[in-house]
Amino acid sequence: MTPAARIQARIEVLEAIAVGTGPADRVLDSYSRARRYMGSKDRRAVAEGVYGTLRRRARLSWWCARAGGGAGRDLTIAGLVLKAGAESLNTLFGGGGYAPAPLDEREEALARALDGQSLDHPDQDRAVRLELPAWLEAKLEQAFGSGLEAEMAALNAVASLDLRVNGLKADRESVRAALARDGMESAPIPFLPLGLRVAGRGALKNAKAYRDGLVEIQDAGSQIAALMCAARPGMAVVDFCAGAGGKSLALAAAMNNRGELLALDVEQARLDRAAVRLRRAGASLVERRVLKDEAGLEELAGKFDRVLVDAPCSGSGAWRRDPHARWQLTPARLTGYRDAQEQALNKAAGLARPGGRLIYVTCSVLRAENEERIEAFLQGQAGFSLLPVEQIWAETLGAENPGPDTFRESYLRLTPARHETDGFFVAVLERAGQT
Repeated sequence: MTPAARIQARIEVLEAIAVGTGPADRVLDSYSRARRYMGSKDRRAVAEGVYGTLRRRARLSWWCARAGGGAGRDLTIAGLVLKAGAESLNTLFGGGGYAPAPLDEREEALARALDGQSLDHPDQDRAVRLELPAWLEAKLEQAFGSGLEAEMAALNAVASLDLRVNGLKADRESVRAALARDGMESAPIPFLPLGLRVAGRGALKNAKAYRDGLVEIQDAGSQIAALMCAARPGMAVVDFCAGAGGKSLALAAAMNNRGELLALDVEQARLDRAAVRLRRAGASLVERRVLKDEAGLEELAGKFDRVLVDAPCSGSGAWRRDPHARWQLTPARLTGYRDAQEQALNKAAGLARPGGRLIYVTCSVLRAENEERIEAFLQGQAGFSLLPVEQIWAETLGAENPGPDTFRESYLRLTPARHETDGFFVAVLERAGQT
């Protein structure tokens, strides 16, 4: 593809994202699969252009509104002009050979108005400058306090490629060597015994280590959250909202394939996707089960040492992986997530045996989905108490203290700026009684 054709593809993907409801990566994947002529370099260039625009959406939209524009094509024009000047458009918007159509009069006026300007402007308010929805500004300030600007900058940065070495099949150094043979350099992740961070964006799924199930893609924060379950061989464990099985895989490795590990979800399709990953990893102890009704819960009541609730949430802690998600979140959707979290906690609580633990996890940074949900649960559910996560961290990771505010109020909070992870929240609750 020519540079101009890549710009046209960027415009088409951005327009599809704007009218859709799914995540940006799914739109990009669908677009690329429908156009087999796109090579790997083309796909990478288009993806970088799309995500770059999404990460600057608020500021680009501010400039477009000021200069009389606003659509996906306008955002692309604005981004190009602010980065390289209006002359950069001359060779790109020619209309031939899959290039974008020539600029019309309005678009030419937009380009002239933005020529010589920079992306940031003193008149932009803080929400625009930090690339966040205005209605969430107070909630994010409540979560981050004086660290708001640093955390939003980190949430708007490009995420690292983190891997978890599959302890059922390999150790970290042998996997590093295998990845290096496929041209991928990696380094150990602080705090994590099996974590690797890959330099650059290599073709991991073509690497032998991935095909053989020696590694899984899993953010460092998600790996830590799974370790906070403190699952051990011989235990009975349930992954209550298992989805595609990322944490089930980590739990199976921690249990060394010994014991009982039940992966529950309300959707068969998600569990079917997990099956492929489980087979590749050799996680033989995992039983997948669709949770259809309350009767399915009753037969499991009081049977588990560990109950992991990886709750449905806004995903605000993972905005660096899906920058468009922040613009899809609405007050109504946030309320819906909070209701779903409350239901999941209350349903899962009954599965823990006396002395067992209920582990609540979100990839959200919002107190409404985190601290407030646990506080409400403890007020409504007798027989559970909050365990100090700092103690569990020391027992499972044995690492140095990861910094201030990580263990505030007995909860675990991981953030991109402080820990170089996605934003994660973990609370560990213990049911009264003896196992």
